[in-house]
Amino acid sequence: MIGFNRLKGEGSPSTLFAAFLYFDMSFMVWTMLGPLATEITDSMAAYGFLMTASESATMLAVPILSGALLRIVLGFLVGVIGPKKTALMAQFIVMVTLFYVASFGEHMSYDELLLIGIGLGFAGASFAVALPQAGQWYPQRLQGVVLGIAGIGNMGVVLGFLFAPKIAELWGWQSVFLVAAFLSLLVFIIYLFMAKDAPKEVYRPRVKRLSDYVRLLKDRDTWWFNLFYAVSFGTFVGFAVYMKVYLMAMYFDDMEVFGIEILGEENIHVVAGYFAALCIMSGALLRPIGGAIADRIGGIKSLYIFLVNVVILLTISAFLTLPFWIAIIIMFLIMANLGMANGAVFQLVPQRFSKDIGIMTGIIGAAGGLGGVAILEILGASTLTFGDYTVGFMFIAANALIAIVGVSLVKRRWRTTWGLKSGGII
Repeated sequence: MIGFNRLKGEGSPSTLFAAFLYFDMSFMVWTMLGPLATEITDSMAAYGFLMTASESATMLAVPILSGALLRIVLGFLVGVIGPKKTALMAQFIVMVTLFYVASFGEHMSYDELLLIGIGLGFAGASFAVALPQAGQWYPQRLQGVVLGIAGIGNMGVVLGFLFAPKIAELWGWQSVFLVAAFLSLLVFIIYLFMAKDAPKEVYRPRVKRLSDYVRLLKDRDTWWFNLFYAVSFGTFVGFAVYMKVYLMAMYFDDMEVFGIEILGEENIHVVAGYFAALCIMSGALLRPIGGAIADRIGGIKSLYIFLVNVVILLTISAFLTLPFWIAIIIMFLIMANLGMANGAVFQLVPQRFSKDIGIMTGIIGAAGGLGGVAILEILGASTLTFGDYTVGFMFIAANALIAIVGVSLVKRRWRTTWGLKSGGII
């Protein structure tokens, strides 16, 4: 696979694997409400609470918002106490949240679900821990592929969509949280023994202060990266979390789906989850490929390619009523290009902010999470107000177009300033 053989003899393979595993499990937990959204909605309806499309979108958005803000906090802690201690602390909070839902979830109110979403946000904040921990072990010329491998933890959301609906069908949606709690405990133990903070001769951390955040937020490049990641990762995670709701509304509204009779309402939830997982998987698996491509041709050129593809594909989805199989292929390609764009962005970030990668991962990751919240609210508002997703898709395509214009505005300055001495191709 592109660039992977270049890692031989470099860095810490055990830490890279532990960071990937921790991020993978965390991403599954962070987005867990997505594959269970329709089951939770039906369960609450049985108790008399009819959730609107907007309320459903808000329920899905709270963990994403919480995770976005907590990324800044955990990014700061990475610089103070190190990535390993930060990860173990966050993982413990996540496990407590999961065990609580498994024990008391059956009769939880809507407001309680929103509070649970805050706890799940600690899993989403793992982004600000796993990526710096992996990146600190490797040289600048390998950052694209290394952070891509760590970031392939996005695959966790695929696992959620593959297994959560089926587990919910068999034992109830609360049981999914119990399974996730025990898996999180297992990952906690593995991470405890395999992950290592980079020694000083490999990476010398600098204690971060509030003034460092202020300094970086005054840097215009910070905001450019925030924009690019809010569009690429924000759109990816927003679509990922909302994917099952979208498919259920558009294609899985009766017992016969695309010409095949589905036996039972529960089975429809499971099948929808499988197709959602298929689409999301492309973006998760191809993130390191995007980083490796960016290592070869530069992050700027890569972003052009991936984002232009996203604009074209979203416009097709917005204006054409597509047969099911064509729609799935289009969504698969959208997620693939978004995943590769995520890898391309983080091929550039360590080259520009190598001394502040912990804080910058938190800040830029937060922007990505906030972008995901916006996507969820846009999709919910689009269907509630206009009855379909046309306006929502065009709004998202416009965001990607803005990012393309942004890349055009910064490329010359970046290539003639910090890009000349970064050690990699930008």
